[in-house]
Amino acid sequence: MTKTDTTVLQNFINGVWVRSNGSQTLQVPNPATNELLTNVPVSSKEDVNSAVAAAKEAFMKWKKVPVPKRARILFKYHSLLTDNHEELARLIVQENGKAYKEAYGEVQRGIECVEFATGAPTLMMGETLSGIAEEIDSEMFRYPIGVVGGITPFNFPMMVPLWMFPLAIACGNTFVLKPSERTPILANRLAEFFSKAGAPPGVLNVVHGAHDVVNGLLDHEDIAAISFVGSQPVAKYVYGRAAGKGKRVQALSGAKNHHIVMPDADMDKAVQHIISSTFGSAGQRCMACSAVVVVGDNERFVKLLTKKADELIIGNGMDDEVLLTPVIRKEHRDKVLGYIEKGIAEGADLLRDGRSEMSEYSEGNFLGPTIFDHVTPEMTIAKEEIFAPVLSLLRAIDLDEGLEYIRKSRYGNGATIYTNNAKAIRQFREEADAGMLGINVGVPATMAFFPFSGWKDSFYGDLHVNGKDGLNFYTRKKMITSRFDA
Repeated sequence: MTKTDTTVLQNFINGVWVRSNGSQTLQVPNPATNELLTNVPVSSKEDVNSAVAAAKEAFMKWKKVPVPKRARILFKYHSLLTDNHEELARLIVQENGKAYKEAYGEVQRGIECVEFATGAPTLMMGETLSGIAEEIDSEMFRYPIGVVGGITPFNFPMMVPLWMFPLAIACGNTFVLKPSERTPILANRLAEFFSKAGAPPGVLNVVHGAHDVVNGLLDHEDIAAISFVGSQPVAKYVYGRAAGKGKRVQALSGAKNHHIVMPDADMDKAVQHIISSTFGSAGQRCMACSAVVVVGDNERFVKLLTKKADELIIGNGMDDEVLLTPVIRKEHRDKVLGYIEKGIAEGADLLRDGRSEMSEYSEGNFLGPTIFDHVTPEMTIAKEEIFAPVLSLLRAIDLDEGLEYIRKSRYGNGATIYTNNAKAIRQFREEADAGMLGINVGVPATMAFFPFSGWKDSFYGDLHVNGKDGLNFYTRKKMITSRFDA
């Protein structure tokens, strides 16, 4: 593990580390032990203004840098991240709490985002058509949009920032990153490596903080676009405030992902995928399975699921074989305990009570696997995102009823079906009201070259992160029409 550092983190502005002008700091503890790792500054709008000014000045030169030269810096960045893969994974475990294996996988997914961005010379290509009329040709060129602000969550402190700034910068933009105040350590390391890769000062800036930094980015007249990932209420707020000021916005929001288990499914594999999807990362991911629709009379599945939940190894993410790790803060666990009480009060059957493990792992923010059965769509635990190792089982007569549950959800991030029936698969594909679907897959998250395409209240905006959507979000098009009969 990286040596504990209880100093105050600094912001990264215009290529140098600088102290925040803010007078307050927040503690950053290890979620598994509550040992103090460091302190993060609550930066001021003055800090934001400094970072945006640096990014604006850098943009005037960076936008003129040839695209292949930008790509070469990203290739060097990719190499540095790859060489330090294990260190980055350990940092994630330390400040986020997730299991090392999952942290290692997160680093890999982040590196894949950089890989996609290295394709900038191809991605930035325009289009041409000669002879749109007599002696007239038409061409389209892509250009960067300016300074971009990125606001990222605690649950993927490496992958989500790398969804954003490598592609934005490859397209010729400059960037101001505001990482989660709960997991700020890795963001500084990412900035350090990016500078080492050869990025000029001001191209990437990091400002730590909370509400003032967020609002500073949303309101700043020199910010052209905002990319955000976080909870639904904040995503809606970010979208409304920034879009109201004429900015481009992509705001990824909450989720309530349903997994439908059909009677013909391979129950062993379905349980394996659901256990990993629900309880991996302590359920703190927007693609986690949080509601299982059990189709038909399938008590074997329910018993097998409960048995596997009982066998889960709980503990510190650096310990071998651990799957279920702590939630991010004690305050969040307290909120989750309220949801459990709410589920009981509303009549759900508490099949497995994860509160029983809390005393055994009292040093950290642990909650054991919790499973409710006979949950109905009207219950609070069926409707709201809990973001924890809590699973709701809903019963359905057939696939039609299961799909209706998905349609009724306000969220539309992901959904999965477990079956070998081609007709059921096609019906699910066509009728499931969510943007990312899985067929016998526990976490149907997309790769970096496809858009992360949540629907409904899981996304605010028009263009998603990653893939062609990400490219179009970070660029604007210029059309040239030329006559050659002079």
